[in-house]
Amino acid sequence: MTAARRDTYTPETLLSVAVRVFNERGYDGTSMEHLSKAAGISKSSIYHHVTGKEELLRRAVCRALDELFGILDEEPARAGRAVERLEYVVRRMVGVLIAELPYVTLLLRVRGNTGTERWALERRREFDHRVAELLSAAAAEGDVRGDVEVRLATRLVFGMINSIVEWYRPDGRGMGERDVADAVARLVFSGLTRA
Repeated sequence: MTAARRDTYTPETLLSVAVRVFNERGYDGTSMEHLSKAAGISKSSIYHHVTGKEELLRRAVCRALDELFGILDEEPARAGRAVERLEYVVRRMVGVLIAELPYVTLLLRVRGNTGTERWALERRREFDHRVAELLSAAAAEGDVRGDVEVRLATRLVFGMINSIVEWYRPDGRGMGERDVADAVARLVFSGLTRA
């Protein structure tokens, strides 16, 4: 390990490395030794900044969740007809997923084996519930189809959006965030809205 390598180490770069390793190996399959090797620093250097890998997991999923919940506080998500707010939220969810791809990928892969994972799953359910409430409000206002059960529609919308983590790779040549958001919005709202 060189001094130059140590000088470039920051808690943020450690978090980035941890997220990459968690996504590659799975959280349960990652040891502090794996994180140490991937970061190019000693385990004691890691422990200087965090209590262990679960703290890194919590920081990573918090980053994704904070971004997602932040959408719901933005003005276009709070004012106007429910269907317009819902479309805004759907588009922004795609944007957050793409901007925070490794962090959201990790969030979507937690299974509930640790306290942090159970907490993250509960927060995800809370977010899903808030989006489902928007869909219910849009149905009550008569702007979306009433013949599709709200919980099912919500799961299908989330399924489409969440699947982006499996195939989207930012390479500068393909579809950008706006292209993907436009495609998702067209598919979702063409199927949900009344003619």
